[in-house]
Amino acid sequence: MILTRLAKLTNGWNPALRIALLVIGLVLAFGLPWTMYPPVALDITAWALFAVALDLLLGYTGMLSFGHAAFWGSSAYATGIIAIETGMPFPVAVLGGALVAALLALPIAMLSVRRSGIYFAMVTLAFAQLVFFIANQWRSVTGGENGLQGIPREFFGLDLSDSFYFYYAALPLILLGLLGAWRVVHSPFGRVMVAIRENQARARALGYPVDRYKVQVFVLSAFLAGIAGGVYAVGHGFASLQEVYWTTSGKVVVMNILGGMGTLWGPVLGAGIIVLLEDYLATAGIDAVGLVTGLIFVVTVLLFRRGIWGTVRHLVRSHAPKDDGNDEARQEEPEPKPAPARQG
Repeated sequence: MILTRLAKLTNGWNPALRIALLVIGLVLAFGLPWTMYPPVALDITAWALFAVALDLLLGYTGMLSFGHAAFWGSSAYATGIIAIETGMPFPVAVLGGALVAALLALPIAMLSVRRSGIYFAMVTLAFAQLVFFIANQWRSVTGGENGLQGIPREFFGLDLSDSFYFYYAALPLILLGLLGAWRVVHSPFGRVMVAIRENQARARALGYPVDRYKVQVFVLSAFLAGIAGGVYAVGHGFASLQEVYWTTSGKVVVMNILGGMGTLWGPVLGAGIIVLLEDYLATAGIDAVGLVTGLIFVVTVLLFRRGIWGTVRHLVRSHAPKDDGNDEARQEEPEPKPAPARQG
């Protein structure tokens, strides 16, 4: 009964529901530093954008990348180098780092998109490990095992040494990145992404250059991941090898699966859960953080096959009236159907 009533409510007031979710999300984003340690709040927002960036590739286009740490980490290093060497305001340094990540992604994408499934995942992992090797060996630039330290928070002379104030200075970059992802998903380009995920052969038969779309999505995903990595590096004041290590790629994949792939809200929820859980376990002195998070992940996958957010959305939609002929009005994000068939 509760789900049925909620389904009717969301069906009739879908625009209002979207606005309500947006307002709640903004309130939470602006209120995080007041409820927790500001660096943890910044980590949640940065990882949320990183997870959404991967969701464009994994959830909406059906391409599993195990190498996205290369773009998160390369942007972190590039942002730090730009900020240290030029003294530019940190938003400029972050955008410069994101551009480096996108340029790095272009050749990787062109060499990877001709593969699919596990082969694509392994190719991206191989390139990410190559980036890790370069970062480890190029000590004069990256600092090697010591990392790149002393990244400044320069912003037109303002004192952002307090993490509380830096959070609000960096938040617009994160929100712009999330807005960009939302706009892509709710565009004709996003419909083609979903079509490629659902039936690649059909999308190609309809005349869409599938490989070119894949490259574009890959580069866009890397750019957004680069924004997140740059903000993360400036917020912590350093960039380390951990940022380009394969476990970072695995962590953001877990966030997507935990929250719900192909939903946008799901990766944000997954990022918040993982970051808060790791912070709680570390504060409690529990060393087996990976073991605990892994067990929770397994339980969640068994109970929520679509992820937490995805499962809730599916339950609500399954109880929605089916005779109104207006399925599209209920969509929070595009349904996993090859919409380009309607585009002629």
